[in-house]
Amino acid sequence: MSHRYANSEQLLERALRTIPLGSQTFSKSKTQYPFGVSPYFITRGQGARVWDADGNEYLDFINGLASITLGYNDPDVTVAVKAQLEQGVIFSLPHPVEMEVAERIVDMVPCADMVRFGKNGSDATSGAIRLARAHTGRDRVAVCGYHGWQDWYIGSTARHRGVPQAVRDLTQAFAYNDLDSLERLLLAHPGEFAAVILEPMNVADPLPGFLEGVARLTRSHGALLVFDETITGFRYANGGAQELFGVTPDLATFGKGLANGYPVSAVAGRRDLMKLMEEIFFSFTFGGETLSLAASAATLDKLKRCQVTDHLAALGRLLMAGIRERITRHGVDELLSVAGHPSWSFLILKDTPLASQWETKTLFLQSLFERGVLSLGTHNLSYAHTEADIQRLLAVYDEVFPLLKAGAFEGRMSELLRCPPLEPLFKVR
Repeated sequence: MSHRYANSEQLLERALRTIPLGSQTFSKSKTQYPFGVSPYFITRGQGARVWDADGNEYLDFINGLASITLGYNDPDVTVAVKAQLEQGVIFSLPHPVEMEVAERIVDMVPCADMVRFGKNGSDATSGAIRLARAHTGRDRVAVCGYHGWQDWYIGSTARHRGVPQAVRDLTQAFAYNDLDSLERLLLAHPGEFAAVILEPMNVADPLPGFLEGVARLTRSHGALLVFDETITGFRYANGGAQELFGVTPDLATFGKGLANGYPVSAVAGRRDLMKLMEEIFFSFTFGGETLSLAASAATLDKLKRCQVTDHLAALGRLLMAGIRERITRHGVDELLSVAGHPSWSFLILKDTPLASQWETKTLFLQSLFERGVLSLGTHNLSYAHTEADIQRLLAVYDEVFPLLKAGAFEGRMSELLRCPPLEPLFKVR
């Protein structure tokens, strides 16, 4: 047992007795964090920092898997939630906050004429696909990116165990920035695709004309275009990636950026499509839960008032430029690269003749955690981050990049690692 993470490891041992993987979320589980050099439980967060079960403080660049856009315990959100708590959480009829948040989304999001709420991103993407199938009378779906745990999507991935083959056969993937791969799918099954759903951007920037081409191809084949903006929504711009890139889908789904970590998601889109919500069944006892919606109202108001997405982009550009400069200066161009949007960027690790990317990632995580930085290789920025925080992370990278170079190019990985390396994992992107 490690001294630094003793309480975390004891809690993990306890959790594993009653919780598969010890966590409710795959990306927070022991599969992602090397044992002996990692925290496993966080007990408190404030601003851009969190504290683990052993009292260690971290500058957090995971931010609740990108659900924390403003910062932990944002004062405006907390005040709104406390006020709503005094009035009640769930009722026997709708609460006005449902329409108040829907109106804000309609005002901000280009494609949104009407809105329905869920709790998770998977609720929203599944609702959008059901709408598309109801509208078109078709069954097939073309996917690009990660769209949640429900059968219709996860059956198309390596994590398809338990999903009927008949369901798996209806979903097929196409490659990002490759219009030909989408056209081949649509032509192979003419008149059968209900929807094309994609994350409008994750690791790579869309090539010029790519999103416009997806929209053209999708609609020319009679399918609906769905943007999964679970992460890009209210992070890339107030109106999401569709506003940033100027391409408006028929439907869009939102989640992580909607309420600064409170559990709510949304399907939004054209009025004629959304009216079909009255015909299909998309209904949740807690879909109108008021604490999350009060948090959403406060979050959306602050996004507009404080130009939050501009702040995220400015800090992210500073960070990405600093990372690129350090990659060159430390001579790790063949090992590391950085990509993505400034508000949600990725440090990409590569295999070398002397080390796999999993060994390098393990050393990377070990080195960051002991230096008080929490990251899994992405930089999920929040409004609470400051330029000083960015400079601190870059200073940590100045220490860590030479270690990665020594492990990956000089054959010192076994000497530097204090734990077994991570195993190859299911990757959502």
